[in-house]
Amino acid sequence: MTATSFHAIHTHGFVRVAACTPKVLPGDPGFNAAETLALAREGHARGVDLMLFPELGISAYAIDDLFLQDALLRRVETEIAGLVEASRDLNPVLIVGAPVPHNGALYNCAVVISKGRILGITPKSFLPNYREYYENRWFTPGFGVTGLETRYAGQVVPFGTDLIYEASDLSDFIFHTEICEDFWTATPPSSMAALAGALILCNLSASNIVIGKADERELLCASQSSRCSAAYLYSAAGPGESTTDLAWDGQASIHEMGRRLAQTDRFPTQAQMALADIDVERLRLERLRTPTFNNAAVAADRPERRYRRIFFEHRPHFQDVGLLRAIDRFPYVPDDPARLDRDCYEAFNIQVQGLVKRLQFTRSQHIVIGVSGGLDSTHALIVAAKAFDLLGKPRSDILGFTMPGFATSEGTKSNAWALMNALGITGREIDIKPTARQMLADIGHPFAGGEPVYDVTFENVQAGLRTDYLFRLANQNHGFVLGTGDLSELALGWCTYGVGDQMSHYNVNGSVPKTLIQHLIRWVANTGQFDQTASQTLLGVLGTEISPELVPADSTGQIQSTQAKIGPYELQDFNLYYITRYGLRPSKVAFLAWHAWRDVEEGEWPPHFPDEIRNAYDLAQIKTWLKLFLFRFFEISQFKRSAMPNGPKVVSGGNLSPRGDWRAPSDGTAKVWLEELEANVP
Repeated sequence: MTATSFHAIHTHGFVRVAACTPKVLPGDPGFNAAETLALAREGHARGVDLMLFPELGISAYAIDDLFLQDALLRRVETEIAGLVEASRDLNPVLIVGAPVPHNGALYNCAVVISKGRILGITPKSFLPNYREYYENRWFTPGFGVTGLETRYAGQVVPFGTDLIYEASDLSDFIFHTEICEDFWTATPPSSMAALAGALILCNLSASNIVIGKADERELLCASQSSRCSAAYLYSAAGPGESTTDLAWDGQASIHEMGRRLAQTDRFPTQAQMALADIDVERLRLERLRTPTFNNAAVAADRPERRYRRIFFEHRPHFQDVGLLRAIDRFPYVPDDPARLDRDCYEAFNIQVQGLVKRLQFTRSQHIVIGVSGGLDSTHALIVAAKAFDLLGKPRSDILGFTMPGFATSEGTKSNAWALMNALGITGREIDIKPTARQMLADIGHPFAGGEPVYDVTFENVQAGLRTDYLFRLANQNHGFVLGTGDLSELALGWCTYGVGDQMSHYNVNGSVPKTLIQHLIRWVANTGQFDQTASQTLLGVLGTEISPELVPADSTGQIQSTQAKIGPYELQDFNLYYITRYGLRPSKVAFLAWHAWRDVEEGEWPPHFPDEIRNAYDLAQIKTWLKLFLFRFFEISQFKRSAMPNGPKVVSGGNLSPRGDWRAPSDGTAKVWLEELEANVP
């Protein structure tokens, strides 16, 4: 694959869409069609694939009895024919609103146009006829109009509410149209269309504005896109509509699975469009991994049998046109400080609640925990302290053990003691070096004879002894061992199996990624969950270098670095999220990572992310660390996850327990994923 094709959005399952609000003049189809065409040409220049325009936009919506004037209807048809002809040289599919006569009745319609062809015409199913609306006066409801054709603008075209459009040359570019009131009803037509396979749901709307209505539209668009695992495009009438009795705010928006990707300004004076790149491949995969979505299709008697698929040749340009979509560097950590605060509140309390229940059920007197002074054990310890507070148990019943080995630094050991003292738990130190030397001697390891051999056996003797001590201490003190390993370590297999840090009686951190841990600790400190001394101690722990501290520092004083071995956690958490949560191809994950981790412009870096992680990675680095992730995740660490202890699920899609989100063979291979990455990332 060339660099150009790799960076093309169409290569990776994206479709560029626009929700438009052109200027209109009531009852002037010539002006309105010209404004529509001007926006269509702008969309073509910006690489747009699909453009949505407002309800009855060619005639304007608020023209009342003018809809019944033959001169106006004929002129609308003439202008539609002109748009069809002009579309031959345009890339975008156009969805425009127009009054369309058929068989002696008039329908409020969505007309779909592509490259000189009217692909189909869909009439509005549900006509509002209450309060300020009188659509039954002019239009016939489209509900039940299926399987028909009509002659319009010089073409014979499919006509009905049973139309779904699909590009024959761009995978997953499948869309459906409905009109305004259709999605305010209890049974939106787009729901059935989604069950029939449509991934992009389009609503041509007029929708006058009153106080509070914009929030209602936002709620409906977000809800429909989430419930249908779809994108939802919405375009409301804007500048120029008649204000005889109504006003218009021109709200246009694009949502994907509940998240708003783009919107226009409200109350504009000029034409506007909201632009976004829809991840249609992700939508398809989300439905694939959600059986209840497809069960709903079965319960609805397979609605795909009731729809006509209108295939068209789109001829997409597989060129690099950039990506009109924000990709978060830290998918587990929101950019918005208010949202991050809510997420930390929920995550911390999920962990505490899980531990409280386990303490109540086991009737354990004590918790036994290894306290290293690093991030993970610090966070597990404060979860334990809060759980004991809620149960009214003394924190002194938490038994914390710091167990220095051959490479333990004074910094982490002092952190461990400061934390245990600040929280008021029972602390104790066990030096594991004598026992480790004895074990190394017993197995004939070179280190016992004085050789500086720091292999995996040397490391795991220490890790295993620590956990062995903790389990025996739990037996001795009528308690259980609280695990500290996090989600990122489990994903990468960065833990010692069996009697090692992979195992515990209960692990509150097992569903919390490394990139979220530090924010949780900071949140606990800043929100006063403990006293000031404890909070200051927690903030002091945040600067700790991530290291297992199992191998002595080298001759330059450089300590053992976890991230130098298994990759930067910010990248590996990114890979973990998109591989496990959405099942994306490795090449697409690399594409997203490249967009997320390129150089950040001044002022774009979120203020609550520390500057020391403001790194930039090029595509070669991204590919290198992704290869390592794929190998470690799919091939060498699943057997550890197959035997992981209980613990509460915290983040969405973030539980690798064999009883939860992730099930995989312990003896699988990474071959398919590695080959896909190599073949498709230059």
